[in-house]
Amino acid sequence: MNDPENNPESANIPWDPVFLDSRREGLVILLLWVVALLWAVPYCYLNGFPETFDEKEFSTVWGIPSWLFWGIAVPWLIANLFTLWFCFFYMKDGDLGEDAPVEAEEAAAEVNA
Repeated sequence: MNDPENNPESANIPWDPVFLDSRREGLVILLLWVVALLWAVPYCYLNGFPETFDEKEFSTVWGIPSWLFWGIAVPWLIANLFTLWFCFFYMKDGDLGEDAPVEAEEAAAEVNA
């Protein structure tokens, strides 16, 4: 079989810029997801399920239990703000090359018909 590690030609092939941008953007999204997970799950577990429940010490923020507000609502809002920034300012449109000529599209339509 063709082993990519032993193929000297594969080392000379440059990475596609669209692929590199997509990979970088995917890693940023994955990193944000991991950070949100590492915040939300332990915070809600430690603060949402106390060993003893005392009504006098139960705190709320705008009528929402504080552990739910700080563990779920705030990270959700931060993730939404990050998503807006990410989509409008960080992501790049990649150049996909020239459009196919009309003749090629018509020929492809005839073959598929």
